[in-house]
Parts: sequence; C-alpha cells; structure tokens
Amino acid sequence: MKKIDDTNKQIIRQLLDGRKPFSAIADELMVTENTVRSRVNKMIDDGILRITGLVDPTLIPGLQIIMMGVKMKTLDLGRKAEEFAALRGVISASVVTGRYDLIVQIEICEEENLSLLDFFKYELAKVDDVQEVETFIVYRSHNLLVPYII
Repeated sequence: MKKIDDTNKQIIRQLLDGRKPFSAIADELMVTENTVRSRVNKMIDDGILRITGLVDPTLIPGLQIIMMGVKMKTLDLGRKAEEFAALRGVISASVVTGRYDLIVQIEICEEENLSLLDFFKYELAKVDDVQEVETFIVYRSHNLLVPYII
C-alpha cells in the first residue's frame, strides 16, 4: 500500500477536473509546475492515479448501469473478482462484506450489442463457482459517472 502525502492529496483534489493545467494547480498550491507534473506522473506510474473521461449514463441513450450482488461457492474471492473485472461490460468488481461476496458494477447498452440477457448468457457463464446473483438496475442516480467501456 502506497502512502501519499498532503501535497499529492491536494493535487488529486485539484484534478477533479482532469483538464486543469498543471500551471494552474501549481499556482493554487504554491509549488512549481514541474513539481505538479512529476508528482502526477509518479502517481500514475505507481497506479495511485488515473486521469480518464467519465460519462453521465443518464445522458447517453440506451446506456444502463447494473449493480450485481454475487455469492460464490469458493472463498478465492480476489481471483473471482479479477475474473469478473475482465468480462465485457464490467466497470468494477469488489470483494465486500455482508450478504454478497462480490459487488459487480456493469454497463450495458443494446445499441452496443450487450443486453443484460447477453451479459448473463455470454459473459457471466465464463465464471465458475457462481452460486447466486441478484441484479439491481440503476434507474436514477446522483453523481454517478462511469467510463464508457462497451
């Protein structure tokens, strides 16, 4: 686990708008532009930070977000989360506490040839040891931004 200092945390907060120039961040934090650039590049190299485009799924016709609770027959949950994360349409897969072993966030869009039924038939079927799934279709969300991956 990497530890980040206060300057890195401040830089990350400034990057809520990933297009914000390093020079503007440097001016606000009273550091050099080179400091901001080198710290951002180091955090990217270390896997701490990723600057990416996100979309509001409610504004893209046909795009739907599904949350899926999954119970597994195995306790090798980290490996199973990795298997889920590799499936088409999966935004994230997390090992969690509570009723389910995994929570999987899925993006589907029939215009992109991925319906929920297709996900079950062609993607979910690739993962062994699934005991039970429950899907939660997101009808309305607040502040949910996702990568457009399908």
